[in-house]
Amino acid sequence: MRAKAAVLYEMGQPAPYAKSKPIVIEEIELDPPGPGEVLVQIKGAGLCHSDLSVVNGARPRALPLVLGHEAAGIVAEVGPEVHDLAAGDHVVLVFVPSCGDCVPCTEGRPALCEPAAVAGAAGTLLTGARRIKLNGETINHQVGVSCFAEYAVTSRHSLVKIDKELPLDEAAIFGCAVLTGTGAVLNTGQMRPGLSVAVVGLGGVGLNALLAAKMVGASRLVAVDPLGDKLALARQLGASDTFDAASDEVVDQVREATSGGVDLAFEMAGTVEAMDIAYRITRRGGTTVSAGLSHFEHDFSLRHVGMVAEERTIKGSYMGSAVPLRDVPRFIGLYRDGRLPIDKLISARLPLKDINAGFDRLAEGSVIRQIVTM
Repeated sequence: MRAKAAVLYEMGQPAPYAKSKPIVIEEIELDPPGPGEVLVQIKGAGLCHSDLSVVNGARPRALPLVLGHEAAGIVAEVGPEVHDLAAGDHVVLVFVPSCGDCVPCTEGRPALCEPAAVAGAAGTLLTGARRIKLNGETINHQVGVSCFAEYAVTSRHSLVKIDKELPLDEAAIFGCAVLTGTGAVLNTGQMRPGLSVAVVGLGGVGLNALLAAKMVGASRLVAVDPLGDKLALARQLGASDTFDAASDEVVDQVREATSGGVDLAFEMAGTVEAMDIAYRITRRGGTTVSAGLSHFEHDFSLRHVGMVAEERTIKGSYMGSAVPLRDVPRFIGLYRDGRLPIDKLISARLPLKDINAGFDRLAEGSVIRQIVTM
């Protein structure tokens, strides 16, 4: 079948993207879903910094590809060997399919699925297949999702069936922003009520982490970001203290306000500078969790003796250390109960043709989550 899709041919084009147009809306051809695969009609797809990192070259991918990794839609067709989904089902797409057989998957850590990592780097589906053609030539998938398109062929293992009552433009952000941010707090950080918490970086993932920490019952909830509008929003969402990340004194300011630092600090900006702030504002004996993905060439260093003598813990959190089949429905339930108001983070909805301008707004930091609606 034919469908409109956002194709990236070359990384590293200069901003503003509305002028340089690194993303081109093309008519692609999709092969029918193969064994274990599903054709999904995309209804909503979120613009995320992980996509921006592919556009600007910070996270290289096999090109050309159809962009997009956070979405929700309606099952249009199932391939052979798919027996638990049917046309008309509503699904959230997740950017790490779980093979179920590798060591991380059998240990209950599907975010670290090894075949999924290989397939994502190669630009294929979990089976190694590519189902996208452009002008008769096969092109690449982005982490098996490629949802900036009217339709996508994905692995069955990239899909979580959801209740049809949830609007699909809202459901889209559960595939990454909610899964990653809320999961970092509940799964990776194992947060308990009464702990003091800081979130460094207030994008879609960071503000989801802030909402989750508020929900769990943080005794002190600190928000750190260089943009005043985001700090103001954080206060509206429950932050008790806000600090300018661009200030040379931000670490001292947070440590003084929190009597030596916080129990849990979450780095959500994807920069070494943000990670340095998060680590330094964590108290003795505390835990620093990083879910941000910095440039692949950048290193983070720390004073070894301080980590040991202060019994510090540093944790990486990929996809919120989530089990999507468990966590997506659980987090949707928290939203519908009013305990996790993620709808407050949706800044705008836009058509597919305006996606370059949408990435400009994301790069400027003037929005939280924009949803492409099809």
